[in-house]
Amino acid sequence: MKTIQLPEKNNPKVLNAWCSYDWANSVYNLTVTSAIFPIYYNGVTSAAPPDGFGKNANGETMIDFLGLTFDSQVLYSYAISASFLVIVFLAPILSGIADYSGKKKSFMQFFTYLGSIACLGLFFFKGLNIEYGILCAFLASIGYAGSLVFYNGFLPQIATPDRMDKVSARGYSMGYIGSVILLVLNLVMIFFHETFGLATREIATRTSFLTVGIWWIGFSQIAFYYLKDIPTNHSISTGLLTKGFDELKKVFAKVRASQHTFRYLLGFFFWSMGVQSIMLMAPFFGERTIGMEGTEMIAIVLILQLVAIPGAIAFSRIAMKVSNTTAILIAIILWIGICVAAYFITTKTEFYILAGFVGIVMGAIQSVSRSTYAQLIPQTTTDTASYFSLYDVTEKLAIVIGTFTYGRVLEISHNVRLSALSMGIFFIAGGIFLVFARLPRRVSDAVASN
Repeated sequence: MKTIQLPEKNNPKVLNAWCSYDWANSVYNLTVTSAIFPIYYNGVTSAAPPDGFGKNANGETMIDFLGLTFDSQVLYSYAISASFLVIVFLAPILSGIADYSGKKKSFMQFFTYLGSIACLGLFFFKGLNIEYGILCAFLASIGYAGSLVFYNGFLPQIATPDRMDKVSARGYSMGYIGSVILLVLNLVMIFFHETFGLATREIATRTSFLTVGIWWIGFSQIAFYYLKDIPTNHSISTGLLTKGFDELKKVFAKVRASQHTFRYLLGFFFWSMGVQSIMLMAPFFGERTIGMEGTEMIAIVLILQLVAIPGAIAFSRIAMKVSNTTAILIAIILWIGICVAAYFITTKTEFYILAGFVGIVMGAIQSVSRSTYAQLIPQTTTDTASYFSLYDVTEKLAIVIGTFTYGRVLEISHNVRLSALSMGIFFIAGGIFLVFARLPRRVSDAVASN
């Protein structure tokens, strides 16, 4: 049997190239998920003619979508939930094929191009074609989430455990910097659209979606050039369609056998429900509850990104100098405080302050969570995509449940504050599981002890 030659780890060029993919794809997360698109979506759906659109007794915009009537914000929440549900089912199949065939990069490329082309397609969403707009947002979300399954799978392949916290934090930091740069450029284009030869602010806004797709495709080529698959000499066949689930079951059995890893993953499942739901729905919360204007919400998003950079770096240092558990627990406690505060805040100043705290812990908990898991899985394995498929399936299923819960609470109560407060329950559950995981100070030691 031919021995598989594992690539050299900690190669600076490869590590930087891996981090550069965060620079490439984070523009989607900022412009489309958090800043410009949600505000644009609110504007075009609220301003649309009465056919298929209207206001209910609470003043909320109602939309007819595929024969059903939804609150516009609830519809968006459900669409995001559905996109991540697709990834929950696709990731195990594709990651198993990727590991067996040694083609992680090919799948990463496929989802990158799917997501970026969908962003380009958002240029043609004008409000009345709501099914088209939701479809593009749906596909862009699938592309973004799907690419991360394979992108994250490269981390244990290119870095040793002692470098993972730092590399993961650097990736998130590069993502925040790159996304802020493009957002600022897009804001200049939107507010001074005539200088750029664009007739209206609406056209300039839709053009910003084009820049996201181009940026994402263009800068991802750096990672695609330097990241290399580990060849397995296995060909792809129809029988591999079930291998993904078989591989996921095998990986789950290994994780289940490790007390540390399994309890950590359960904790990650719960706190991800809260983190991702709040990040995805924050623009709608600010607009509906505090009365934040579009420009003010964009300023908030910029604050989040800029504060997230030192937050991610600071918490990676806490993880390295104290412990990963301490770093994550501090972040969870802050998140619980944010959920409680969101229920009571009434002024824009309070919302700005709250946004600052969200920014600090936003990148921190994501970065340390990813690097902690990368250290918990076996370090000599070649099936890292399958291990990270389990991680991403856990996260995406959490997003499905979290965003659905957020939307459902809003639909029943018509109270956005209550939706935000309900997320605190998930953080409490996540913290309890993390404590009972009893991770060693050096997380990678957990693998050897199980």
